[in-house]
Amino acid sequence: MRRDSKLSSVLHVLLHMAHIKRPLTSQELAGYLKTNPVLVRRVLAGLRTRGYVASDKGHGGGWSLVCDLQKVTLRDIYEAVGTPTIFAMGNRSENPACLVEQAVNSALGEAFREAEELLITRLNGVTLADLSAGFNHRYAKHTKDAHEHYDL
Repeated sequence: MRRDSKLSSVLHVLLHMAHIKRPLTSQELAGYLKTNPVLVRRVLAGLRTRGYVASDKGHGGGWSLVCDLQKVTLRDIYEAVGTPTIFAMGNRSENPACLVEQAVNSALGEAFREAEELLITRLNGVTLADLSAGFNHRYAKHTKDAHEHYDL
């Protein structure tokens, strides 16, 4: 089963934007993710609506991060990208009148709710600045060639 990596991908792109001190085109950002620029534009449009990024057209234009990294949490970004499904697992609903299915769904449903609540709480406690600091720490330990995306 394929995992939904939208949140991870958006955070990846946002960190590139935070560390490269110029606007980045959709083509460049898509290159970091090995995806299509149209997909990048769609996702970033939602972040633009919330005031996290801005875009400028024309020569020298592109996408820029315009939010305060200290104030934007991973939960904020999770919500901005449409609250992707957290779990690939789910309850069976073939026969809702079945008492066995009800018992199983009740137990699993509670576990899923608790796990999702814990994850959302954790996302709320991490800012984009925290991610940036984590990147900076890792980057300082390596040569420039160790990070394939950058030529800083």
